[in-house]
Amino acid sequence: MAREITKIGVIGLGTMGAGIVEVCARSGFEVVGIEMNAEAVERGRGHLENSTGRAVSRGKMTEEDQKTLLGRVTTTDDMSALADCGLVIEAVPERLDIKRDVFGKLDDIVAEDAILATNTSSLSVTDIATATRYPSRVVGFHFFNPAPVQKLVEIIATVITAPDVLDDVRAIAARLGKEPVIVGDQAGFIANRLLLAYLNRAVVMYENKYASREDIDAAMVLGCGLPMGPLALLDLIGLDVAYAVLDTIYKEGRDKLHAPAPMLKHMISAGLLGRKTGRGFYTYEKPGSGTVVDDAITPTDSLDGASTRPVSTVGVAGSGTMAMGIVEVFAKAGYDVTFVARSEAKAQAARSKLETSLEKGVQRGKLTEEARDEALGHVTASHRLEDLADVDLVVEAIAEELAVKRAMFENLDEICKPGAILATTTSSLSVIEVAMATRRPGDVVGMHFFNPAQVMKLVEVVATVSTSADVVATVTELCGKIGKRAVNCTDRSGFIVNSLLFPYLNDAIKMLEAHYASTDDIDLAMKAGCGYPMGPFELLDTVGLDVSLAIEKELYLEFRERGFAPAPLLEHLVKAGYLGRKTKRGFRTYA
Repeated sequence: MAREITKIGVIGLGTMGAGIVEVCARSGFEVVGIEMNAEAVERGRGHLENSTGRAVSRGKMTEEDQKTLLGRVTTTDDMSALADCGLVIEAVPERLDIKRDVFGKLDDIVAEDAILATNTSSLSVTDIATATRYPSRVVGFHFFNPAPVQKLVEIIATVITAPDVLDDVRAIAARLGKEPVIVGDQAGFIANRLLLAYLNRAVVMYENKYASREDIDAAMVLGCGLPMGPLALLDLIGLDVAYAVLDTIYKEGRDKLHAPAPMLKHMISAGLLGRKTGRGFYTYEKPGSGTVVDDAITPTDSLDGASTRPVSTVGVAGSGTMAMGIVEVFAKAGYDVTFVARSEAKAQAARSKLETSLEKGVQRGKLTEEARDEALGHVTASHRLEDLADVDLVVEAIAEELAVKRAMFENLDEICKPGAILATTTSSLSVIEVAMATRRPGDVVGMHFFNPAQVMKLVEVVATVSTSADVVATVTELCGKIGKRAVNCTDRSGFIVNSLLFPYLNDAIKMLEAHYASTDDIDLAMKAGCGYPMGPFELLDTVGLDVSLAIEKELYLEFRERGFAPAPLLEHLVKAGYLGRKTKRGFRTYA
């Protein structure tokens, strides 16, 4: 570090500011915390004492360590106390006028070589910097909430930020035990720009009554492994905060996908801001609580009295990875299953793979030998579609091509008994187009399992405009019997998960395409900043770039939204044969 910084100032001692104070003090820095008046100073000190007290009670800090940490912190409402700080971090409310006022005052207080940092999550750092006489020493230093826990910090450089300032802030981030990514001055930076657009699309989905709040959240948690569903996360962030960030990003780029959903504004006007007010998309035990309580729209466990059809035998059309995963799920749940492959050889090979999969379960202690044998006893391998004539439910799991699926359903229509339910596992195609290949579209439903079907708990149950109510009720109930969580939605491209996931992935590609950040920094930002299990480029390479492109094209054709148009970089990589892990090259190169 060019500067020897031993003392850090933090202006604003709300939840975020107090968290930044704690992070700095834990790392051995002397810290001066500033608030607007004595009452706010006391409240901020309370945040710090409560947070460190929780760490002591959980065994993550000793009482002596807490005492030492608090001893490094001075709190006051006198900004002149910042005079000898080598770094000052502003963490006041997310309003440009307030932030510019703070930075303008700092010029007359701190030394000329002191670094001034803003913790803004969305505002222009350049606009903030120009309030000072020395804008080259101003940088964005965006911590994530809660600051003592979250490892990511975004360091934002403006066009006039001095290189030595960036180097020093990066070094401080390392001393604080954080993982920094350095980005340019663009509204939302990496994490918020990608996250908020996704959350906004979830609000639009809910606003349009496409699916319930519970199903939208469950779909993204179970289907993508996210730590929280989008609507629950908005309640945690605060709807007013999310709206302000979205509005800032929209005003900069004019991308309709960032235009705040009208429902957000209406809820804010009604005072429904999320957990902090006790009501948002969900209702909470009390303001500030994370405990959800039932309200007028909480769904019941019943199927609203809908009749169901009996299902005791199941057929699976297909013998690939997804098909055999579905066979295993039904067999382990005690259903007699007949699966049909294209040839006898393929049928026997698929059965051998099923046996291997079940044996692995035994070896890992997840299945007893008796359960393995019982499951295998429920399975019949075939290469003749006619063997599905008497089953109660057929699940089609063949190639994701409309013509191929329609041909299969024409055959199933001729073969299967009246009243049999015909389900397609399509992840992006129109279910009604498949259904209309039959003379009984009321019996056809989407039953989208996630890969690997044996492991993933989610099934999207997709009703078309023609699907009978008892078919939807039957399949929804059946999902529970085989240990799956059903989410209900209607027939449109992408259903819930893919229509929220793939535009987010596309946004990440566009960010890379614009040279705003690297694949590594974008992946790190989403994993460390948002708790995602995989970064967008890791996920794209795993899914397959050709598969991703096909889904994105379907979404674009369905919604005709400019922001959904596949990024040119993705199309170029697919044309070059760089499809991800399966070809050993995609956004990254693999051994």
